[in-house]
Amino acid sequence: MLRSVKIENFRGLQSLELPDLGRLNLLVGANNCGKTSILEAIQLLCSKNNLEPIRDSMIRRGEYFFEQPNQSLDFDIRHLFYSHLIDPNIEFKISGLNNDICETVIATIILDPDRFKYSTKFRDRTFEYINPDADIFDELSLVITWRTGEIRKDWEKEKYFDNFRFPLSVDETIPDNLIVKFTRYSKSHKKTEGRTNFIESSSLTSEKMIELFNNIVLTSEEQPVHQALQTIEPKFKRIAVSSQFTRFSQSREGFLVRLSDRDRPVPIGSLGDGIWRMLGLALAIVNTRDGFLFIDEIDTGLHYTAMADMWKLVWETAKRLNVQVFATTHSSDCWRSLATIASEVDTPEEGIRIHRIERDKPQSIVFTEKEMAIAATQDIEVR
Repeated sequence: MLRSVKIENFRGLQSLELPDLGRLNLLVGANNCGKTSILEAIQLLCSKNNLEPIRDSMIRRGEYFFEQPNQSLDFDIRHLFYSHLIDPNIEFKISGLNNDICETVIATIILDPDRFKYSTKFRDRTFEYINPDADIFDELSLVITWRTGEIRKDWEKEKYFDNFRFPLSVDETIPDNLIVKFTRYSKSHKKTEGRTNFIESSSLTSEKMIELFNNIVLTSEEQPVHQALQTIEPKFKRIAVSSQFTRFSQSREGFLVRLSDRDRPVPIGSLGDGIWRMLGLALAIVNTRDGFLFIDEIDTGLHYTAMADMWKLVWETAKRLNVQVFATTHSSDCWRSLATIASEVDTPEEGIRIHRIERDKPQSIVFTEKEMAIAATQDIEVR
């Protein structure tokens, strides 16, 4: 479990430290203070040699150019850096203290004489790929490195993970096909060691939720999902994947729900925002055993009366499955509902924290369980 994190020159965060992390961490703060960027940074750190978090975050933010003739994406990586510029030796760095181990991911722009080769080193071997169709004239490359080591050890004694190298095209972009190629190679060789899930403010897609549901159907983890849905709809009895799933990106489809007062199943899209959001939260956390869950605007679609049940689900499941949770909110009802269960924490060192993020402040302001409870009872605003 991460005890602290430091982020340097990543997106809009020039330098920010989050100390005293708990098992459940809620990030609060004004718009554009960097809450979502913090989630993305920590997910990248925890994913270890997996490029999917970077790819997914750039797609969410529209940081790409779409080439019509070949239907390809070229990622505009300059927005990953604090300056929004591409210069030699510029870098961002994310480091975290995971129990007694220091973990780091560094992305650097370098002058690269071997820029025509795409390569990554997997500990004992190097995989290289030369793209014959690449239109590369710039000498710059992006290098991403994960490394880890015990505290107070020399760098030479650290354990190195993957070193990804991507030559930049003439317009300083990276083609999607190369990121996908390295991601598939990493997965095929079982080098992706970090288990993470990211829930956007708009919730998970139908396709992703079906994938997560199929992972736990007919297992013991199906019961917590049922219990979560019953907090939103007391008449809920069972849920199943629909045979008419069509993958419409904006549709809430793919599931049928059995209600106690109906003879026929009901499409889940007919039951409102709350049950869809709760299903996504429940499926994500039971699929993140021994890993890290990131939730942007966790209260989306939930009425304030449902938030206490939502937090209880997240907290109890996180403890049981050894999941560390990072979430964001703008809602006063959301953090106050979290404060109501803070008094039940029996292991403060792995407990619940609120981190207030203030723009241009080098460190988050931390509220412990006791401080959260005091703030809630005395009507003190922590956001």
